[in-house]
Amino acid sequence: MFLLSTTCHEAAHALAAKIGGDSTAAEGGQVSLNPIPHIRREPFGMVVMPLLSWLSQSGLIGWASAPYDMLWALRYPKRAAWMSLAGPAANFGLVIVSAVALRVGLMAGVFGYGDVSAYHLVEAPAGSPMEGVATVLSVMFSMNILLGCLNLLPFPPLDGYGVLGLFTTPNGARRLQEWRVEYRSFALIGLMLGWRLIDYVYGPVWGAFLHLVFPR
Repeated sequence: MFLLSTTCHEAAHALAAKIGGDSTAAEGGQVSLNPIPHIRREPFGMVVMPLLSWLSQSGLIGWASAPYDMLWALRYPKRAAWMSLAGPAANFGLVIVSAVALRVGLMAGVFGYGDVSAYHLVEAPAGSPMEGVATVLSVMFSMNILLGCLNLLPFPPLDGYGVLGLFTTPNGARRLQEWRVEYRSFALIGLMLGWRLIDYVYGPVWGAFLHLVFPR
């Protein structure tokens, strides 16, 4: 599910950039739901680190990236801002898909109510094929809310920083892109801030989406 969610996220970035006139990621094969091109670009972040973090029971840690032409971003800062938004939008799209599937399964009697506090939203008879489907959909729902919320925080290098350009003038959006380059060394601080603040964002958003599945 991490591979699927991350692949959709980066493919959305790559597709938005291509539509906006930058084919850098497309030429690398990243306008694709095939995870292989994305793994080739970030093998450590997409495979090694997630496995190590899972085996050590320290949570799931991983990352990926889609390349883009910085000169293109400076020339068309608004297009670059839409490119930034495309990744988190793909995550929230997966949240909606999983929420609909979970709700339909509950209404059809295929799923029963699970342990929401443990993020296992629905359950199915043990040993049945639907047991695995219930787990996958529950993980898909919660993981993509986390990825979407984290990436929308407005700190570089997170996508939310680039999205800020949609709410400024073209010159303001261009200046944001310039600051991303000038202050690249502060990216680690941005990531630390993101991890510190994500709990304050994730919980309310997760609860709001949860009502789509459990409206009662």
